[in-house]
Amino acid sequence: MLHHVSVGVLNVERAATFYDPVLGALGYKRIMEFLPYAIGYGETRPEFWVQLPHNQNAASVGNGTHVGFIARSKGAVNKFHEAALAHGGSNNGEPGPRADYGPDYYGAFVFDLDGNKLEATLDSLPIAKAAKQATKKKVTKRPARKTKKPAKKAAKKKKKARRR
Repeated sequence: MLHHVSVGVLNVERAATFYDPVLGALGYKRIMEFLPYAIGYGETRPEFWVQLPHNQNAASVGNGTHVGFIARSKGAVNKFHEAALAHGGSNNGEPGPRADYGPDYYGAFVFDLDGNKLEATLDSLPIAKAAKQATKKKVTKRPARKTKKPAKKAAKKKKKARRR
């Protein structure tokens, strides 16, 4: 559904000192940069951007907004959290299971240098499998209806009537 997400920062190069190791812990890297204005991170294309606001005003944090990154293991979630704290971020939720989010959910929450809320999450149930389970319902099949062919039936009646 989403092509990319951007968060505003006060200084892109300063933000890079945080995001390079933090997103690197999850296997993401810088894909594109337009210094001093923006850096795009991802695996093969820029999906997450840190950038100066386009209106030239100071960056502000979206209340109620957070960005969740996919982690491939609990260890990656832990490394994300450790890297964030080691590079000036602050804790918003220790790594661990979140039973309220599902039985297999494991995540960690941090704030970046500018106060943006970030999450790394592992949901060990693969997305495709989860989607399949969510849509898999018992479907009762109706017996196939016999189709009536009115034109042929009418033609047969006409033939019989002629014969009489």
